Amino acid sequence: MENNKNVIKKEVVKKGIGFGTCLAMVISFTTWKSVGWAIFHGLLSWVYVIYYLAKYAN
Repeated sequence: MENNKNVIKKEVVKKGIGFGTCLAMVISFTTWKSVGWAIFHGLLSWVYVIYYLAKYAN
């Protein structure tokens, strides 16, 4: 059972970017209209999402 969980985790990592990264990139591009900023904020992932919600969400 434990070995099966490890295989599932490895498959998720292989599939690509995570939800937090994708969300950060979409928020960033929608806000700033810049691919460069979207990539940078995607690298920050959840940190940028939480920052954006704290700073700009009403």
